[in-house]
Amino acid sequence: MKVGYARVSTEEQEAGFEAQQRELGALGCQKVFAERMSAVAVERPQLDALIEFVRDGDEVLVTRLDRLARSMRDMLEIVGRIRAKRASIVLPGIGRINGDEATSELLLNILGAVAQFEREIMLSRQRAGIAKAKSEGKYRGRQPTAQRLADQVRALAAEGWQRAEIARQLSCDQKHKHGPKCQRISERSVYRILAA
Repeated sequence: MKVGYARVSTEEQEAGFEAQQRELGALGCQKVFAERMSAVAVERPQLDALIEFVRDGDEVLVTRLDRLARSMRDMLEIVGRIRAKRASIVLPGIGRINGDEATSELLLNILGAVAQFEREIMLSRQRAGIAKAKSEGKYRGRQPTAQRLADQVRALAAEGWQRAEIARQLSCDQKHKHGPKCQRISERSVYRILAA
C-alpha cells in the first residue's frame, strides 16, 4: 500500500500543503497523513500515526525529504522507525531511499544533509531579516494568538466545556478560514490560560 505524508510549518503555506496532498494522491497514495507542524516539533501526531499505520511492504511517499525531517538525526530516527515496520520510503523522481543498501544509504545521507543545510541557511537569513527590521524599528514580533482568546477560553470553561473542546471551538475551521485574521489555539495553550 502507498501511504503519503504531507507537512507544512504554518497556516500561511496552505497552497503548498494542498499541492503536496494532490501530488501524493496523483502518485497513487491510498491514504495521506497531513499536518501543519514544524519539522522540529517534539510531537508530530500525524507522522506518529503514519508510522503506527504502515505494515510490511508498504511504501511511504513524501514529496520532498524536508517534509519528513529537517535534521540528519531526526531523519535517521524517522527512517529507522519506518524501516522497523518493514516499510520503505519513496521520493518521487528519486525512488526508494530506505538506507538498506550502500547506494540508498549514501543518497539518504546526501539528501538529509542538503535538507538540513537549506534549513540552516533559511534560519540564518530569517535572523538577519529580523535584526534589520528591529534596527529600523519595524519588527514587533509574533502576536500572542492564544492570549487574545483568553477571555473566550475562560468563558467556555466557566460553562463547563472540556479543554479539548475549547481548543477545537476557538480554532479556525481549517477548510474554510485562512489568512491573517484566522486564529488557532492549541489544547496546551488552553491549559496555560486556565492555570494562570
